[in-house]
Amino acid sequence: MDGQAIPSAPEEEDDGTPRSEAQRLASVRATLARIRIAGFKSFAEATTVEVRPGLTGIVGPNGCGKSNVVEALRWAMGETSAKAMRGGEMDDVIFAGTATRPGRNLAEVTLSLEDAEGLAPPPNQDQPELEIMRRINRGEGSNFRVNGKEIRARDVQTMFADIGSGARASAMVSQGRVSTLIQAKPEDRRQVLEEAAGIAGLRARKHEAELKLRQAETNLGRAEDLLGQLDTQRQGLQRQARQANRYRNLSGLVRQAEGEWLAILAARAETAARLAKAQFDEARAAVRAAEAEAERATIAAFEAEQAIPAPRAAEATARTALERRRVESEGLEAEERRAREALSGAEARLAQLKRDLTHAEGVLRDADSARERLTQEAEALRAVETSLPARQQAAEAALAEAEQTALAAEQAAQAATEQAAEAAARVQAAAEARTAAEARLKRAQEGHARLAADRDTAARARVPQEARTEA
Repeated sequence: MDGQAIPSAPEEEDDGTPRSEAQRLASVRATLARIRIAGFKSFAEATTVEVRPGLTGIVGPNGCGKSNVVEALRWAMGETSAKAMRGGEMDDVIFAGTATRPGRNLAEVTLSLEDAEGLAPPPNQDQPELEIMRRINRGEGSNFRVNGKEIRARDVQTMFADIGSGARASAMVSQGRVSTLIQAKPEDRRQVLEEAAGIAGLRARKHEAELKLRQAETNLGRAEDLLGQLDTQRQGLQRQARQANRYRNLSGLVRQAEGEWLAILAARAETAARLAKAQFDEARAAVRAAEAEAERATIAAFEAEQAIPAPRAAEATARTALERRRVESEGLEAEERRAREALSGAEARLAQLKRDLTHAEGVLRDADSARERLTQEAEALRAVETSLPARQQAAEAALAEAEQTALAAEQAAQAATEQAAEAAARVQAAAEARTAAEARLKRAQEGHARLAADRDTAARARVPQEARTEA
């Protein structure tokens, strides 16, 4: 946390005793010589402010950072409130950067004190010049060092209180502070007078001693509570000790009873052993008789074994015949299954052949009908073909007559225009008749060709049908 550090030297005795003469003289002589600021708020680069004897002032326009110097001084004296530093958290005192300069992750303020021999706690109590440095790393908190040795924030605050100064001392006069002092309560005025008299450090030590006293009282109360708990534990341990003694006595009695019980068990075991030995002798005699009987039984079994081969051979022969009959039976069953499967296949093929025969008969009837129809059409085409030569001759005769008539008309054209026109009409009609006759002739030839193709197709179709019928 901010303002906390691990002490690297023995702490000063804070028991409320009067200060030494060296501390008193140091509190009178000690003066601030210089302030070095680096990375704190608007001080991006390290800046040193010399505080020379007399009056030292910093002049500049609004917003140039004059108040940051005072805040750096208060921060180095041990200020722990981020709100007093005009920020939301203590990391806000680190230079955040601008549009042209990157931000920093470290801020450091160093105060140099002169004639401060005896002011600092050990081991710096003999040093005439002190460098009090406070450094903060972003996200890690801050720590204090005096002449390079780490020190607690409380020691720094007490040291500045001894010289009548500090982060919140009345000597640090800011805007509106004078009117606040005039209107202050008697307690606040008393604090100002104590700082002026130089006993603020004693008051701080007294407050710390009171805190330690209250802490000691709290520890004493806790010690009494622990003493009560230990007394309760002691009573419990006494009770457990009595129980342990009782357990020890009972354990002796139990061991004695166990010894007597073991003696009884040993006597019983000896009696049982004698009985077992007698029974063992009897059992051994029985075993010998049984062995003799077993030997006789073995001899009888050997004789019976010698008479067994003949029945075993008969049994093997019967078993072989039975196995052969079983194999033959399985073969006959397999043949029967194959015969049944062949019969089923033959019946299925017979049904298919019947269906094919029925279909072939239907196709044959259709072919006969088609053949009769084609025969009729062929006769009609023959009749048409027979009449075509006569019609062609008539057309040729009409054409010849028309040509003669046209020739006569041409000869008589000059005589009669009307006869010529009639002749031309007759010629045109004759040409049309000839064209029609040629068209009819062409159609008759095409029909004859189609009839021949149909005959060939019918003949080719009749050949497979006849073959199928024969099959």
